[in-house]
Formats: sequence, structure tokens, C-alpha cells
Amino acid sequence: MAPVEVRDLCKQFGDHAAIDNLSFDVEAGRVTGFLGPNGAGKSTTLRALLGLVRPSSGSATFGGLRYDELEQPAARVGAVLEDASFHPGRSARNHLRVLAVTGGHPAGRVDDVLAIVGLGDAADRRVKGYSLGMRQRLAIAAALLGDPEVLILDEPTNGLDPPGISWMRELLRRQAADGRAVLVSSHFLAEVAQSVDDVVVIADGRLRAQGTLDMVLGDGDVCATEVRAQDPGRLTAALQRRGHSIQRDGDMLVVLDATPERVGQIAREEHVAVLGLAPRVRSLEAAFFALTGAPA
Repeated sequence: MAPVEVRDLCKQFGDHAAIDNLSFDVEAGRVTGFLGPNGAGKSTTLRALLGLVRPSSGSATFGGLRYDELEQPAARVGAVLEDASFHPGRSARNHLRVLAVTGGHPAGRVDDVLAIVGLGDAADRRVKGYSLGMRQRLAIAAALLGDPEVLILDEPTNGLDPPGISWMRELLRRQAADGRAVLVSSHFLAEVAQSVDDVVVIADGRLRAQGTLDMVLGDGDVCATEVRAQDPGRLTAALQRRGHSIQRDGDMLVVLDATPERVGQIAREEHVAVLGLAPRVRSLEAAFFALTGAPA
């Protein structure tokens, strides 16, 4: 049984299906990227996992148990959602001390997690003086306080500067190396792709793909074609009618899952003059676009 299991999960808000029959696992010792464009249903899925949203049907469990069935949830699951909040007049150390008492965690764990997130020197400053990146680090410290088996992070690089983003990548890898199941939700593919083992891709609340990063998003061998045309709008429409996804790159069209020969054939059939035609190795961003219909 996987540490995190989502099975046939559905969530309706009125007539809108935020999540539609979604199923996936998160394995121990691996970082799983939960990817999708804004509004795809990622946050709703995480809230269903954490008991903050009641599913319309299906299940979201940890080792077969719902979050509210866990005996010590803070010692099993650590989570950071986008709306993490703190008392502005309280220091980071005191914020964590309160959480340690309420969660039944050892007092010494406070200094441990402050060191892990790099806030040891700022631990006694009031949170109201923290930058957005420092607040994000504090939220992660709180999630790690119970030494959880599962770590769930929603858009964890928000507010982090480039050194902070590099630190986040290393943190995710260390947590997985320690045996935790790590689930990272994001729409920033370029950042996530540098630190994850597996990916789950959703759009419009539905699963589009899941598996290892290379398996789902392409290992560089998937074809795409760059084309410049005298009438790019007309060629775009013709390609889309034949089921091809198109990206614009300046005055160039990037046609996904199509060889130059195929693009040239369509241009000839439509009597569109081609000014340039060449193969392109598909990037992770282009693969994401093909799966979700949204730019990365």
C-alpha cells in the first residue's frame, strides 16, 4: 500500500467538476510532482487529502486511512498550503514551540527544523519582519516539525529567490532520501522538473498522465517541427484541424508530435508557402503543453 493513495476522487462545486475521477499514488523515497495549469484542480485535490474538502465520491488516503482517521496526523503528514499564516507579533521560534506543544512533538525538534530551513539566526525575530521567502521557510519548518512520513508542498518556491529555489530542490531530494513520500504541487514545470522522480499531470480536474518524469513528459526523442510560413494563421488553423498542437515562438510555429515531412505535406495541401522547416527536439515545456493544452 502506497503512503498516499488517491482513488476515483471526484469533487463537485455546484455544476462544476473540480476533480473528475482522479487516481494516483505517491511512493515512499520519491518526489512526485503534481503538475497542471492554474485551475486544474491541484489545490482541491490536496485539500481533499488533508480533510479540508469533503470529496463528492472516491477517496484520498494515507496508508489506507483518511487524514481524520490518523492517530497522530502531524507525525504522519506535514503540509504547506499556499495560504499558510502566522501571528505577526510572534517569533518563528515561539510559533514552532506552540505547534510542538499542541502536536505533542519533542521541544528539541524546534531547533532542529529551524536549522534545516536555515532560519536559526532569525528564529527570535518577529514574523511580521520576515520576507515572503522567510515565511515560506517557516511554513516548511512547521510541516517538518513532527518528522512526518509524508510531506505535501503546494507551490513551495513561491517567494523564494534563486538561491532559495536551489535550496528547495536540495531539501526535496534530502527528504526523499530519508524515506519520505514527497508530493509537490506546482504549475512551474521548469523548477519541478529538476527535482522530481515521478509526475502526475492533470488538467480540468482529470488525469492526463502519470509515471516517471521521462516517461510522461518525454526523454528528448519525441518529434516536433519548427516552421515559418507566409501565412502562419492559415497554417495554424490547418494543423489544428488535423489534431496537432501549436506553440508560437516569435514568428515561428512549433508543431508538436509532427515530423517536418508531415508539416510540409499539410502546407502543400493548403497552398501555404513555407519559408523555413526544421525538426526540433521536444522540450519538457512543450510536452506539458501537449498534455494539458496550457503553456508551462
